[in-house]
Amino acid sequence: MATNDPTRPVYVIGAGPGGLAVAAALRGRGVRAVVLEKADAVGDSWRHHYDRLRLHTTRRLSALPGLKMPRSFGRWVARADVVRYLEKYAQVHELEIVTGVEVSTVERADADGWLLHATGGRRLTGRAVVVATGYNHTPYLPQWPGADAYTGTLLHAGQYRNPVPYAGKDVLVVGSGNTGAEIAVDLADGGAGRVRLAVRTAPHILRRSTAGWPAQASGILVRRLPVPLVDRAAGAVARLSVPDLSDKGLPRPETGLYTRVREGAIPVQDVGLIAAVQSGRVEPVAAVESFEGAKVVLADGSRVSPEVVVAATGYRRALEGLVGELGVLDGRGRPTVHGGRTAPTAPGLYFTGFTNPISGMFRELAIDAEKIAKAVARS
Repeated sequence: MATNDPTRPVYVIGAGPGGLAVAAALRGRGVRAVVLEKADAVGDSWRHHYDRLRLHTTRRLSALPGLKMPRSFGRWVARADVVRYLEKYAQVHELEIVTGVEVSTVERADADGWLLHATGGRRLTGRAVVVATGYNHTPYLPQWPGADAYTGTLLHAGQYRNPVPYAGKDVLVVGSGNTGAEIAVDLADGGAGRVRLAVRTAPHILRRSTAGWPAQASGILVRRLPVPLVDRAAGAVARLSVPDLSDKGLPRPETGLYTRVREGAIPVQDVGLIAAVQSGRVEPVAAVESFEGAKVVLADGSRVSPEVVVAATGYRRALEGLVGELGVLDGRGRPTVHGGRTAPTAPGLYFTGFTNPISGMFRELAIDAEKIAKAVARS
């Protein structure tokens, strides 16, 4: 069979925003797309994020192809509304979604197709495959010495929902990315007795919007500008809009903002961190090095005794088992291509949702979806 044989569907792995957007774009071009989702509903990761979470990108710039987000969601869309939107999106586009099916391995079926090994002994053949399993796939917890014997409560940020269980408690949040910063503020606002934020590398902090202008819009405008130019401009803006928190333990980063973005570190959107640090409700401390019984040893040699440690230490893409034998991953386990491009060793295998651009994840997923659909239809 040829790659463009219409009897072979395109399989999309993952029913998150990226997978749904690709399926809708393919359907719009007359290509049959079957979405395979290991959970029992679309948008599973969004269903399990912490309650306080909102998109850091505007509603208008976060819609997927073919369906606007309702104005009633407000400018910064809440987690629960994202879930409702994804459910509506699947319905409006009449997407073909099979839940409860996890794909374990993708391999070439023949010269023109792909074979997917899935739960229940399924062997599925498709003309093309789109991997959309998500940026936040598998929680990563560092192997801290002594962590196994820690007498307090240690959990990954993926297990955190809201501050209610931690009222009155001494909590250490590890990791100063957007998730760690927001959870720390959530805990402080929600009645935790004490909140510390362990910081290994001081983050760039941006106001989510300034005089009505969203940081995302700036991210879109500067994406293709020279890195040194953006670093200088961002530094000037930060000095004008973000107070110096050095005396509170959160100094300004020495490395430029866009340089850090190119290294994979996204700026922190301020949703209350600045005020919480200024008031002392969130206390920045040094990075975590190890555990000793009830104590946590920090990089500066100090020891603290939190009752709870929330590790906002990120996620792994976990693609090695799925496509690791196909020569499509770099040394850090990330796809070497995304969007409408495929690797020379794997034509017909596409990836979306494995970058975290400052222009906005949902916006880039929408762009990727159209590029993938165009490439598949053209093939």
